[in-house]
Amino acid sequence: MPRCQLSLHEEILLLALRDKEGTIVGGTHYSYALGGALLAELLLQKRIKIDESRRKKLVAVASSKRVSEPLLSECLEKVKTAKRRASVQTWVGRFAGLKHLRHRVALGLCERGILKADEDTVLLIFKRKTYPEVDPEPERELIERLRQAIFTYTRELDPRTVVLVALAHSAGILGDARGDPGHASGRRRGRRGANGSRHDRHALGPHARQDLTALT
Repeated sequence: MPRCQLSLHEEILLLALRDKEGTIVGGTHYSYALGGALLAELLLQKRIKIDESRRKKLVAVASSKRVSEPLLSECLEKVKTAKRRASVQTWVGRFAGLKHLRHRVALGLCERGILKADEDTVLLIFKRKTYPEVDPEPERELIERLRQAIFTYTRELDPRTVVLVALAHSAGILGDARGDPGHASGRRRGRRGANGSRHDRHALGPHARQDLTALT
């Protein structure tokens, strides 16, 4: 995978982190967005599928083909070895609760040269890991892609971008990509992001629309 071809969970973390401080923006629900992004990534890579035949939408393995990224491979293995199938919401929660999830995703971005691993002190006592940005270009490209998705009505949006807008909005991390939420146009664009959007969903195939609806 080229350096700037980021996975959904890497993109979510980039949006959630403060660029200079390398800490998470307060008031966000980024951990569940990371869990949803991991599940969505497996869906987009056709490693899992959502069984619509029952009232509760259950996640099932679609392919046991190897996944190159260790974190995704671990998530797929958990689905494969689960004693019973579970719902989308259950797997999002399980993935969100993976040990050291934020740090594992951040270290992948460090290996790409986008972030750097650092450390600071809170209240002169507690040390915490931080991940300030050292290469801003991937996030700039990401934000521009999101702006195009939110501002421009088009039928050419790819499923990955539609899912990213929906996850980022639900986590409260659309930030600069959405514009000023106090402005009328910003509010309209925000509502469009919340819907994922309805218009954008029609740009997807029927199976992709079902998967996005289940995730969001």
